[in-house]
Amino acid sequence: MRYTLLINAAPQSGEAAHSAIRFAEAALRQGHSIEQLFFYGEGVMNASTLTVMPQDEQNLPASWDALIQKNDLSSIVCVSSAIRRGIIDTQEATRHQLSAVSCYESSEIGGLGSLIHALSNTDRVLSFG
Repeated sequence: MRYTLLINAAPQSGEAAHSAIRFAEAALRQGHSIEQLFFYGEGVMNASTLTVMPQDEQNLPASWDALIQKNDLSSIVCVSSAIRRGIIDTQEATRHQLSAVSCYESSEIGGLGSLIHALSNTDRVLSFG
């Protein structure tokens, strides 16, 4: 089964983002594939390198980064949601003449067209948040 996951919740806003990563890990362990992770709205905060979590809590953005890298997953962060919340990659930093990058390199900032393309190659879409 090929999945696309739409993550709409920030790491600090309840259980939705945690449920999404647990589902992704379980699906991959079961031999399923993930066509794309698409972070949208508040969910773009899961791609922020600037998130600092208390020591007794999981650093969800770092966990997403590790999962994406380990499994070579396609991870897209919605551009309009990201720049509005200060999640900037190298390309957007250059475009907006900013000196800092705050998006994990494992994720790419892109548009809804990326999500639509992924949906055409997906058996199931799950939305979290």
